[in-house]
Amino acid sequence: MSRILAIDTATEACSAALLIEGDVKESFVVAPREHNERILPMVDELLSSAGLGIKQLDAIAFGQGPGAFTGVRVAAGIVQGLAYAADLPVIGISNLAALAHYAFRVYQHEKVFTAIDARMDEIYFAAYTVNTEGKLALVIPESVISPENATGYEDMIGWVGVGSGWSYSPRIPFKPEVIYKDILPHAQDIALLGELAWKCGETVPPEQAIPVYLRDNVAKKKQER
Repeated sequence: MSRILAIDTATEACSAALLIEGDVKESFVVAPREHNERILPMVDELLSSAGLGIKQLDAIAFGQGPGAFTGVRVAAGIVQGLAYAADLPVIGISNLAALAHYAFRVYQHEKVFTAIDARMDEIYFAAYTVNTEGKLALVIPESVISPENATGYEDMIGWVGVGSGWSYSPRIPFKPEVIYKDILPHAQDIALLGELAWKCGETVPPEQAIPVYLRDNVAKKKQER
């Protein structure tokens, strides 16, 4: 029996989801540069509709990146504030993992190459397998690379590509059977992955709700300003 709030602002999409005992409600909108204005009203609406206060939750999950620097930082900051106020644990979920879970949840794909457009002529890239319970295994580590350096397998049977990074597919040196390049991460998948992590005790205190940038040089330059 779990109550997990999830938020994501790592890409052009802005979404919040509330999982209560296996049932998930989500608010999702594609709204670049409007994450700060939209995400808290989404959270308030979900909690009000469920008749819950923030302190009645078990944990808060968030998309910890990789993604847009500002968007990932927005999610981490909001989650830290909410979790501190309610004395709740936090669960960071990879946005690439969220894409892989989406492909499984919506299309039942169990072998997924995920890619998010990282700008600067690069992509955030990883590969996952998913079992029938929705648990993910990372089989190619997350990295930020040029499309030409993405690595596939000799046997590509059953593999699909998901995420905005697949807009570079003409430059990626292998081809999955199906490509879904218009899919953005959803808080619903972050909530479901967050529930699995929460059941395994994989939570952190609010101060450890830290973004994952992958592109360290960009993050350091931003922090130095």
